[in-house]
Amino acid sequence: MPALSRNNGHRRKSGGWGTHGIRDTMSRSSMMRPPMERGSASIEAAVGVPAFVLFIGLIILGGRTATSHQALQSAAADAARSASIARDATAAKADALTAAKSSLANQDVPCTAVFATVDTAAFLKPPGEPGVVSVTVSCRLDLSDLAIPGIPGSRILRSTMSSPLDTWRERT
Repeated sequence: MPALSRNNGHRRKSGGWGTHGIRDTMSRSSMMRPPMERGSASIEAAVGVPAFVLFIGLIILGGRTATSHQALQSAAADAARSASIARDATAAKADALTAAKSSLANQDVPCTAVFATVDTAAFLKPPGEPGVVSVTVSCRLDLSDLAIPGIPGSRILRSTMSSPLDTWRERT
């Protein structure tokens, strides 16, 4: 039977004080790894960090797109309401575009271009006949600051809303 050491036969843990009062510098994880796996943490980081950054970029892209689409729906509703209270089709088109741009600017949506398409066919109906004005607002959303590979620098979002015309109001 082998002779017992000073620690009563128990194995000494790595990372403690050595037999001569010198601190052991070898960590438990490095003792457990085979010598060929040393340095693999830097390779894992080189692969993992860009993937993590890409994942965060895609989350930001999704959030920005969803928030902008919600703001665009609000702008389309404002534009449809403005068009429905206009006196004629020409004023309805101008009012809708102004309302859409104003609404998007108030909500800080980074659109590089805003377009409003107004369906003014209801202005041709005689008073007493119900009509609806529909407005489609398009926005070119700027995404160039994200710089995600495979994602274009801008994206066009569209939203359509309708608003009823006053049935008994005079139309021109």
